Amino acid sequence: MIAGSVFLISVPVFFQAPLVRSLPAVSLTSTIVWAWLSIYLSQQSKTRIWGELLTGFTWTWLAGSLYWGWLRWEPTLHLPIEAMALPIALWGLARGWCKIGNFFYLGSLLGTAITDLYFYAVDLIPAWRQLMQEPSEVEAIFHGALARMSTPWGQLWVILLGALLLAIGLRTIRSSSLHWLAFSGAVLSTILVDGLFWIAALLA
Repeated sequence: MIAGSVFLISVPVFFQAPLVRSLPAVSLTSTIVWAWLSIYLSQQSKTRIWGELLTGFTWTWLAGSLYWGWLRWEPTLHLPIEAMALPIALWGLARGWCKIGNFFYLGSLLGTAITDLYFYAVDLIPAWRQLMQEPSEVEAIFHGALARMSTPWGQLWVILLGALLLAIGLRTIRSSSLHWLAFSGAVLSTILVDGLFWIAALLA
C-alpha cells in the first residue's frame, strides 16, 4: 500500500507534468480512463483496495490537469484547485465510502498544502509566477529562488516543514489500517517529490 501510494504520487512528476504542458486536453480527458479503471477494480473483491487507491489518484490527476494545463500562471489558485475534491472525500469518509482512496487524497492534499506554505513563507511565489510566464529564463529564476532558500529563514522553514511531514508520515505508517498506510505513503512522497524539484533547481 505504501509503495503504491509513493508510485501514484511520483507518477505525475515524470509523466503527467510533460503531458499536461504539451497536451493538456489529453491529460484532462484521460481522467475518464482513471475513473473507469478505479470503478472497475473497486467492484472486484481481489482488486478492491487498489481500485479505491486509484480513486484518490484520479482526483489528484484531475486537479493537476486543470491547474497545470490552464491555470499554472497563478500560484494562488494552486491549492484551491488541488482541494476541489475535498468535499467529496469528506462526504465519502462520513459514509464509510472509499476509505483508502479518500485518505490517499487527503495525504496528497496535506503534502501539497505544506509545500505551498513553504513557497509563501520564503516568498517564492513571485519566482513561481515568473517561471510560468517566462520559462526561457528558468536558469536565472532557479538561481534566485535557491538564493532565498539558502538564507537562514529559508533553511529554518525547510527544517520545520520537513520535520512536520516526516513526523506525520512516520506516525501514521505504524498503523495496521490500509487507509492510514495510503495516507502515510502520500505524505512521505511529498518529501521525495520536493527533493526532486530541489535537485532540478540545483542542476539548472
